[in-house]
Amino acid sequence: MSGTLDVVGIGPGSLSLMTPMAKIAISNADFVVGYKPYLDMISPLLGGKETSASGMTREVDRAAVAVDAALAGRNVAIISSGDAGMYAMGPLVYELLAQKEWKNDDTVKVTMIPGITAANACASLVGVPLGHDSCTISLSDLLTPMSLIEKRIEAAAVADFAITFYNPRSRRRTEQILTAQKILLKHRHADTPVAIVDNAYRPEQSIQISKLSEFTDCEFGMTAAVIVGNSQSYEFENLIITPRGYSKKYDLETGSIKAGQKRGRSLNEVQLEKVV
Repeated sequence: MSGTLDVVGIGPGSLSLMTPMAKIAISNADFVVGYKPYLDMISPLLGGKETSASGMTREVDRAAVAVDAALAGRNVAIISSGDAGMYAMGPLVYELLAQKEWKNDDTVKVTMIPGITAANACASLVGVPLGHDSCTISLSDLLTPMSLIEKRIEAAAVADFAITFYNPRSRRRTEQILTAQKILLKHRHADTPVAIVDNAYRPEQSIQISKLSEFTDCEFGMTAAVIVGNSQSYEFENLIITPRGYSKKYDLETGSIKAGQKRGRSLNEVQLEKVV
């Protein structure tokens, strides 16, 4: 029997932000597996389909149920919020497939369905904080040693990346975000803008704009994303702008290249090329 396994990112929680590909995958599935709150988010799309719902920390169980069902010939969709390949079910599903010696040319077709991840969703609500080079770092030390997380924060801080922190804090895990703040303050100004976005595009959405020296005083938990700007980021109209550097080379009013800058295409020509 030939089954299918679609690993589906459903986006931040609003059906309007699900990709058409994700909706098609769920429509084609006869068995949908997921964390119960995420299944509830997409309940209008389930239409009486068989589902398998489980709670927090049951990720291995969910992946096993989905993989076994697909290997048994069913058309399965296993869902994650955001993008299933980022801090979600995708890596675990492929690890289980590898253990079962699945091959890419097997009768079971496995497809990753991309979704809008928290970094992109949250950033869109607060301007363009990720307008230049950026990275994501999870502060959960359940699967990664904190010593390694600290090295990654230090490296990102030295490289001047804008950073989106996933899993920033929980009731039992409160020190990690303070450690991150301390590391960043060694390399960035205390007034560096910070956005805290919780439950992006869901009814309970909340947005807070703060700065690096103060953001840990704000109320937020595990479901929030914390976006820290780079050394060039600034606050504008309660939004965060991280420029790409156009204003250093071009006069933004005329589109002409500033004196002393390397000659090349004008800003207007660059913008026209993007439009075309």
